[in-house]
Amino acid sequence: MLIGNTAERFGFVTKTLHWLTLVLLIGSFTLAVSMVNMPFSPRKLEFYSWHKWVGVTIFLVVLLRLGWRLINPVPQPPQGTPPWQRRLAGWSHAALYAILIVMPVTGWIMSSALNLPVVYLGLIHIPSPFGVDRALGETMKVVHLSLAIALLTLVAVHVLAALYHHFVQRDDVLRRMLPWPARLKGTNAVNWKTQ
Repeated sequence: MLIGNTAERFGFVTKTLHWLTLVLLIGSFTLAVSMVNMPFSPRKLEFYSWHKWVGVTIFLVVLLRLGWRLINPVPQPPQGTPPWQRRLAGWSHAALYAILIVMPVTGWIMSSALNLPVVYLGLIHIPSPFGVDRALGETMKVVHLSLAIALLTLVAVHVLAALYHHFVQRDDVLRRMLPWPARLKGTNAVNWKTQ
């Protein structure tokens, strides 16, 4: 099993953190959509708590991803990738990381400002330096929602780009991030048996 990245492939750690982030995002958005439409109840408060816990976990996983990326650079784009695609990929990845860090922070500020403290996993109280401030809380609510829309848009672009590489460019951009080894065909294929 390849733990770290190589010039051609993503390693186990990068793949695990990538797909874990996706699973957490799906959970977070599912909770968010569900809890907004619920009548006020203990169940709704429970969903809010879980949503906050997932948000904090996403924040921590993304920090871990960035740290790993600093010491373990990602594989190079396939040969022949136009410079504009390289730049666009770099910008979109940077934007994804930025939103995945800033969004949980805005949720934390919003909750704290609206006097709904964040207690991670029901054990660790994450204090806010801002105190209770309804105006700040309402502003952060708008920012948090706007970031959610931006994140969904960027994730859609990310998925479409991966599918474009797979079905149009017919390169290994998508396949090398899959969580399982793939038997590939064609001249760009990686022989997984030898790796």
